[in-house]
Amino acid sequence: MKEEYLMPTYSPDDVCFIKGEGSWLYDDNNKAYLDFLSGIAVTSLGHNFKPVTDAIKDQAENLLHVSNLFKNNLSNKLAKTIGALINGIHGFDEIADESDVDYGKVFFCNSGAEANECAIKLARKIKGSQAHKIISMENSFHGRTLATLAATGQKAKQVPFEPLPPDFVQVRYDDIDAVADQIDSATAAVLVEPIQGEAGVIEPSQSYIKELSDLCSKTGVLLIVDEIQTGLGRCGSWFKFQDSQIMPDIVTSAKSLANGVPIGACWAKTQIANEFHPGDHGTTFGGQLLACRASLATLEALMSMNAPNQTKRLGEMIKDKLKDFSEIQLIRGDGLLLGIVLRDLDAKQVQLNALRHGLIVNAPRLDTIRIAPSFLISEIEIDTFLIKFRQAIDDTKQDENS
Repeated sequence: MKEEYLMPTYSPDDVCFIKGEGSWLYDDNNKAYLDFLSGIAVTSLGHNFKPVTDAIKDQAENLLHVSNLFKNNLSNKLAKTIGALINGIHGFDEIADESDVDYGKVFFCNSGAEANECAIKLARKIKGSQAHKIISMENSFHGRTLATLAATGQKAKQVPFEPLPPDFVQVRYDDIDAVADQIDSATAAVLVEPIQGEAGVIEPSQSYIKELSDLCSKTGVLLIVDEIQTGLGRCGSWFKFQDSQIMPDIVTSAKSLANGVPIGACWAKTQIANEFHPGDHGTTFGGQLLACRASLATLEALMSMNAPNQTKRLGEMIKDKLKDFSEIQLIRGDGLLLGIVLRDLDAKQVQLNALRHGLIVNAPRLDTIRIAPSFLISEIEIDTFLIKFRQAIDDTKQDENS
């Protein structure tokens, strides 16, 4: 079927997937594709992961949705689980223990952009009308709503929709002095990705996130960490900010939170979250039963497998196996979010050639291939990736030399 009835907001490839199993997708001609992108870091447990599928089926047979005007035990349990993971508690027995840990509080929504929108509104609510400036980073990506687009440090995405909401300022990533120069009495928060995924998997220096946290604490500015792509075990820790041994004021999450079922979460420290009052913020579908049930099943599986250890081990394995590729200049990223920087090759063409060979990867910039495979990828599937990636690179070299 032609895409003529859809708004032209995407330029999709002609491939149409109709079935998935594990790390594989199948198109309408039953051709198999090795999925090394996971819907852009979404299906961390692969496709048709039975415990999540069974949870969705069971919940659908009971109750899909009730209004947020009523209590929802599933969303409350999920909020506590997310708060526990953010606090470094990652076992269900530990979470069940009613200790003195401040788990914080969560607002549930449907996407990462909505989670960041909530974070921005919460920061402005706390600081009041006199402190409304949000500082974010050049080349960042925080969403496509008007506010999150204003926070996104990519001018090409902003220009068609200007004028954007005011008081959003972007500074150089990994430059603590640039942030310090912009902080003043009108500043509400600093918004940062611990790794810039859409910019090409760009990592800051090891001390940067800790320095940001210290600067925000010193100046009384809130620190919002966008973990939408990096969180929930993908980068070798439950949340990437934890590698810096800090505690942000607000953390946003989405993507892999329910292994493909739409859900987003904005977590905040309790004293910050309590600045919201009924009517300040809301969404019809946020925290609905089906999404929460899928998310709880997802988090249970991630905790059971010790996802951070798994992704760290597999990521190092992939890096090691790619050492023999002379066409690779360097590999950025951590765990199973990697940016493969190519030497004198068009990454977009490599992406297209990979698809022809049944491999799904992504080129967020002209010199970089991004991979974000399932946490359950096998060593055999990693070797299959290497074969298909080799073919895609060789085809691209041949294309460029012809």
